[in-house]
Parts: sequence; structure tokens; C-alpha cells
Amino acid sequence: MRWELARGVLASLHTTPAGSPWWRAVNERLLRDGCEAVARSAGLGGAPSSPVIRLWMSFVADPRGRTWYRAHNASIVAAYLENRGLAEQENAAERFFLNVMLLRMLYAHALVSAPRLALRRLSGIGPALGDPTVAVTGVFLSLARIVPDRYPLERDVHEYIADENPLGRMLDYGIIQPRLQRLYEWSAEELREPGVLGLVRDGNPVYAWPFEDRDVWEPVRPTRTVRTLRRLLPAD
Repeated sequence: MRWELARGVLASLHTTPAGSPWWRAVNERLLRDGCEAVARSAGLGGAPSSPVIRLWMSFVADPRGRTWYRAHNASIVAAYLENRGLAEQENAAERFFLNVMLLRMLYAHALVSAPRLALRRLSGIGPALGDPTVAVTGVFLSLARIVPDRYPLERDVHEYIADENPLGRMLDYGIIQPRLQRLYEWSAEELREPGVLGLVRDGNPVYAWPFEDRDVWEPVRPTRTVRTLRRLLPAD
């Protein structure tokens, strides 16, 4: 959250430049769900505010990587779905990165809970790579590694794609992209949220993003590394 504050997305909506209603709403949902879980673990009664709370309580009862991802990502997905209208108000570059953030989070979860889907023949190392308690997982989950540190974004989407660091390009296009459709289908079941299926179409993320602009999800000139990874770690 410190990075989000520094980036400016949580700034007041009445300043210049203003903060982001979408980012504020998504953070609010995640904080609210987490606080409710803490309160319930301390004895708060009454009906849960949403089905997601049960996943948080499962994490409280059994704190490990799989239960954390399921609770955390369920809250994030719920916030994405609730605030799609706010996402539509963001510019194209920001909307592109909202999709990248989501697919990285879903993939990190799959490394732990569905390593065969995530890495095929290298599935044995999936849980270690996706362990949320170790630093290497920051490659997938650290927003500072995914999203540019200024808000609002001012450049064209394709310029940001061209500037993506080699590790991110290798991960996104060499490993994750070929299995995106299956990843979202698995996530819908794992998170008990069928709405996830509406965030992808034919293997292309479509959260506040037109399907007609799906070219951004395929590399214009796949590097040798990307081609090699696709061959060694096929989705099927």
C-alpha cells in the first residue's frame, strides 16, 4: 500500500492530479474483508457480509499458501467485478495493467494450488515459486514490478509493452499467456466465483478491455526465450 500511496492512486479525488476511484474501491474491499475475518476470529457473530469471508476464515483456521491465495484472490476478484464501471473510467494503459495484475495474481495462486496447470513438467517447483512468504513470489505479486510508478499513465499501451523488462516478458508471454483460458476457468472454480469466466475470452483478458484490441496479449516478435518456453512448457 505504501507503493500505491507513492504512486498517487490513493490520493484524494479532489486533488490535482486526483487519485483513482477504482484503486480506492479495490483496496477498501480487501481491507474490509480482512478486518471482518480478524473480528470474526475474535468472536464477532452474525452472518458474513459475503461468501468470500468463509474463505478468509478457512485461512485463519489453516494459514498456509493455498488458503491465503484463495481468500486474498477471492476478495480481489470480487472487487474487480464490483467496480468494473470504475475501471472503464481509467485510460487504456491503466486498464491494460489492471488485467496484467489480475492474471499474475491468478497465476501465482495456480503455482501453489494447481502446479501442473502452471508449469507442466516443472510442476514440482511450482509451490516453492508461488509461496507467498518468500521473496521470489514478488515477481508475480509485487505491484511495483508490474505497474509503472506514476499515475495517471500518459503513454500509449504499446510503448509500455515494448519497455517491459525481459523477466516480465518471459513470464507473461512465454509461460502465462498460452494457458490464460484454462487459468481463468480453474480460478473461477477454485474461488467459487463464476464471474471470473467473464474476464477472459478465447484466452484474452477482457476486464474493461475490448476483445477487438486483443493484439496486446500476443508478442509482436516473440524472443527466442519466449519461443523456447512455449515449446518446453506447453499449455496442453
